[in-house]
Amino acid sequence: MLDKIPFFIGLRYTRAKRRNHFISFISLTSMVGLTLGVAVLILVLSVMNGFDRELRQRILGMVPHATVFSQSSFQDWPEVALELEKDERIIAAVPYVKAQGMFSARGNVRGALVNGVLPEQEGRVSIIDQHMKYGSLDDLRPGEFGIVLGDLLARFLGVTVGDKVTLMVPEASITPAGVFPRMKRFTVVGMFSVGADLDGSLAVAHLQDMQTLMRLGDDIHGLRLQLTDLFDARQVVWEQLQDMPRHMRGSDWTRTHGNLFQAIQMEKRMIGLLLTIIIAVAAFNIVSTLVMVVTDKQGDIAILRTLGATPGMIMGIFIVQGVVIGLTGTAIGTGLGVLAALNVSDFVAWVEQLFDIQFLDSNVYFISYLPSELRMDDVWIIVSSALVMSFLSTLYPAWRASRIQPADALRYE
Repeated sequence: MLDKIPFFIGLRYTRAKRRNHFISFISLTSMVGLTLGVAVLILVLSVMNGFDRELRQRILGMVPHATVFSQSSFQDWPEVALELEKDERIIAAVPYVKAQGMFSARGNVRGALVNGVLPEQEGRVSIIDQHMKYGSLDDLRPGEFGIVLGDLLARFLGVTVGDKVTLMVPEASITPAGVFPRMKRFTVVGMFSVGADLDGSLAVAHLQDMQTLMRLGDDIHGLRLQLTDLFDARQVVWEQLQDMPRHMRGSDWTRTHGNLFQAIQMEKRMIGLLLTIIIAVAAFNIVSTLVMVVTDKQGDIAILRTLGATPGMIMGIFIVQGVVIGLTGTAIGTGLGVLAALNVSDFVAWVEQLFDIQFLDSNVYFISYLPSELRMDDVWIIVSSALVMSFLSTLYPAWRASRIQPADALRYE
């Protein structure tokens, strides 16, 4: 029975209405601080996880995990592709021709990257066919000079499916009238939307049409690789180049989008650290609360000691009180944080629709909406950290209470 005394008295102190309302206010502040700290940390980390997921699924779903290209003629690409696909880490190797060009239509001009692809193989290395807004990649037929534009690019040019656009590439064409940039009219046969900045800077045409435009003959610029694990891209490319001719070169996504991925990871760590400090400050308030409670309850402590309570029992009383405050704040904060993380995307979309504003412009950010991904391992780490800090905050006040001598405490009672 004596083992249960600290637990029951600690709960009683937590529930009791104190004569000193300031102590009650500090106790409530500590609990609210923990609640807000835990909730905000869960929400922010979920949003950062969402950005990380979108980078992997959308941006890196459109951008090749790795590329292998030649500094000279690259006509034997079918044999090279078959050899690459023998590596179990490489899912697919498909050809491409790319060009930086300038589109013009209806008086509007916009620069973009144009990829020449084989429509029947594009789905092996890209998610573009899953995000077609109008038309299909199958509408890209050799010799017809059709083109698929990103949704934002098409809107900027003021065109839709069936309209004509003129593509100018930085290759000189010598004519009797002089030297002019190479130009070709394409017909828009489709539009895609992946919700990223690529919607405004990417277009896709048939491989043979781009070979004709760039006057490559049967050459291609390189092979795009899809890997089982994108984080192995650098190692896989380096190993494959060892068995290839010296004129072959390679690249991977870490060179084009690696900085963005690293920035998201760094921001996640720094924001997590800052918000953890907020939780630590809220937990430290428990120290102030319990110190004042110990001072306010000196008479009660002395009476318990004279009735036979040991210093360990006195210490347990205030540890229970502090842990209850921390547990309550953490539990409420976890519930609010999980609820917010699961609904923040819909809430932000509703606010954007209600006030006709857009918080994330795809012309500025790499995605156009606020993503969120709740990971339970993050939740458990946050909850565990908050509870541990709450427990540690109770040790000094509880130890101080256990050192109170009954005679000193009752001298002036």
